[in-house]
Amino acid sequence: MIEVQDLTKSFGDKTAVDHISFSVKKGEILGFLGPNGAGKTTTMRVLTGYLPATGGTAKIAGFDVFDDSMEVRRRIGYLPENPPLYFDMTVGSYLDFVARIKNVPPEKRAARVEAALEMAKITDKRNELIKRLSRGYKQRVGLAQAIVHDPDVIILDEPTVGLDPKQIIEVRNLIKGLAGSHTIILSTHILPEVSMTCDRVVIINRGKIVAVDTPENLTLQLKGGERIRVEVQAPEKPLRDALAQISGVRKVEISALGSAGRLVATVEANQGQDLRSQIAAKVVGQGWALYELRGMNLSLEEIFLQLTTEDATQNPTEKAERN
Repeated sequence: MIEVQDLTKSFGDKTAVDHISFSVKKGEILGFLGPNGAGKTTTMRVLTGYLPATGGTAKIAGFDVFDDSMEVRRRIGYLPENPPLYFDMTVGSYLDFVARIKNVPPEKRAARVEAALEMAKITDKRNELIKRLSRGYKQRVGLAQAIVHDPDVIILDEPTVGLDPKQIIEVRNLIKGLAGSHTIILSTHILPEVSMTCDRVVIINRGKIVAVDTPENLTLQLKGGERIRVEVQAPEKPLRDALAQISGVRKVEISALGSAGRLVATVEANQGQDLRSQIAAKVVGQGWALYELRGMNLSLEEIFLQLTTEDATQNPTEKAERN
């Protein structure tokens, strides 16, 4: 549904988007994740026709963003960072106006406006002037205008900005409900947004893509090996030596827990190896008290920090091997 190849956007001597390539399948939710200033918004503005690219290609629903701009715009709904609202209009009249300029047929217009109001949970605000709404409700109106014409592709730039926790959950559920019949790109720097909503993640930093995968696969790829947490009552050096002797163990880190004689060992094993049974047998065989033994995964936050540090442009697989 979306194909981006070698896309570049420069402003003078500053390259905001640097030869990025990715694709989004029909019905998929893609999370576009990166720190502020990484190039997320610039990429979205190029995809929606708001900005021309410096180089590369982008296609949406088979139409070239640059050569077939009007065809692309008919097929996308876009919520920019700042929703494009007319504050002196009521919510209902504004959405009707958007439906008109998006060429929704007259016989379908009222139904599409009603559907957008319902999906954005703003039916009760239909007759309110937009300027009198809270920031959170203005964001919802912006979301409603992005979906009022039932587009094939929906591009959302920071869609939960200004929403309270309850509203954030409602918007997440709305986005997930749109998947399947709509293809969605969701831009954010809020980590839970991606893990709770998206099928795949593109992580961008300084204009370059540093990873593309599912959150689960990114965890497996970047942690470099399986990590196991062991809580045990044992002397430190014998514990370290015993764990290090297990075949497949790459690294052992030990810290004191605070309780008398109780330690926490973090064991890193070769990727794909589950050494929990061998670790348990070794600890029990030494006569030490075993309090906890469990596998550990990198959080999306840890992955994000790994990929957006100074050496973020290094290939993720090479980074995992190095670590």
